[in-house]
Amino acid sequence: MKSLPHLKSRRRFLASVATGAVASALPVTSLAAAGHAEEPLSPKRLRTGNGEWTYEVVAGWGALPAGTTFGGTHGAIAQDNAGNIYVSTQSATGILVYAPNGKLQKTIASAFPEVHSMVHAEERGTEYFYTTVQKGTPNENWLFVKMKTDGTPVLKITAPPEAGFKKPNEWRITAAVPAPDGSIFIANGYGDSRIFHFDEKGNYLRSYSGKGSEPGLLNCSHGLTVDTRYSQPLLLVCDRENRRLCHFDFDGKYVDTVTQHLRRPCQIALFGDYAVVSELEGRVTILDRDNVPVAFLGDNPVKSQWANYDIDPASIDTAEFSAAHGCFIDRDANIYVSDWNRTGRVNKLERLRN
Repeated sequence: MKSLPHLKSRRRFLASVATGAVASALPVTSLAAAGHAEEPLSPKRLRTGNGEWTYEVVAGWGALPAGTTFGGTHGAIAQDNAGNIYVSTQSATGILVYAPNGKLQKTIASAFPEVHSMVHAEERGTEYFYTTVQKGTPNENWLFVKMKTDGTPVLKITAPPEAGFKKPNEWRITAAVPAPDGSIFIANGYGDSRIFHFDEKGNYLRSYSGKGSEPGLLNCSHGLTVDTRYSQPLLLVCDRENRRLCHFDFDGKYVDTVTQHLRRPCQIALFGDYAVVSELEGRVTILDRDNVPVAFLGDNPVKSQWANYDIDPASIDTAEFSAAHGCFIDRDANIYVSDWNRTGRVNKLERLRN
């Protein structure tokens, strides 16, 4: 295998404190009371990041009808070809579909109320989402679902018995992505942390890695993406509890650990040579092609709020994250982030132009 430029020049991750932070798209209190008037945020509190990665929060983007909440945003964010934004929730609302301006259009996939990950793909002129589902119908939990953009399932994958599964709770998948050849990779992040490979029809091919901290092993393989930033595409894995990102090739061979000392990375979204990483401990980090941080968004100094599901979102400073879980960057470099908590919160950050 040819050596990769970023592996030659990779530098150790150096933790630093970023100035500025993220404001909430819409405070939960405004969703819970009809007619409640929110005080305007100052321009300073609406900005986060630095340099070319400076952002302003789009206040009110993604607002829900008065008296309702997201019901938990322990999920992901994606976009279709028309520019609509899809936000998965941890509730009966299923997947929320927003117009680019943030107006709620509809909900889909109500049969799958807890979609944990969601990746958009176009195949032979048809758009799909590759999703992992924690809670579905009474007889279908912890499954992979390939669905159309209207929520219609076209393929389902459950625990492959030939991989040694004997108990239902051993298969607790967290992420799935399509490979360039149409095959499917699925991460058993809340289970044994193995990565599973299936063909495009859902037939089991192989599994690799597993739980541990040594190079090549994973401890909560929480997020997956196909990393196309280099000459050879690779599978990039959020090794959450080891606080690092790891590369594997499509044959299952461990390549390298590319970034360490993150704050429990959850998901990754790519934009050219850059990667946007949501971190469960109150931050979003932007990495360059060498996987070195160039910006931090919404860095929360209150550690007691990090990864705290039971926290009341109204108690979180509007300029900070508590548990950044889902993230997505669109074609204009705007960033969308969902916070993990019991009533949910979604932010749109608009990139500022010089």
